Amino acid sequence: MEELLQFLASRIDEDRLHVASTVGNEALLDSHLPLLDAVETLADEYRSMADPWDGRTHGFTDALRILAQAYAAHPAYHDEWRP
Repeated sequence: MEELLQFLASRIDEDRLHVASTVGNEALLDSHLPLLDAVETLADEYRSMADPWDGRTHGFTDALRILAQAYAAHPAYHDEWRP
């Protein structure tokens, strides 16, 4: 799972750089950045769960895998991450 979390972190960083370089597209900035923040928060919450048997673990794992599908065309994406 750590590899998936690192993959998502890298894609989020790339997306933030892309958004930062996009000038004059307020709609993209207003909608995309909060989504990236939400994905990052979800990944951080997953990492902070001390108990791997926490009842939320399966839900978090499924959610992160679903979100990672947005990057399925990226060469670093692994098919085993599909939900």
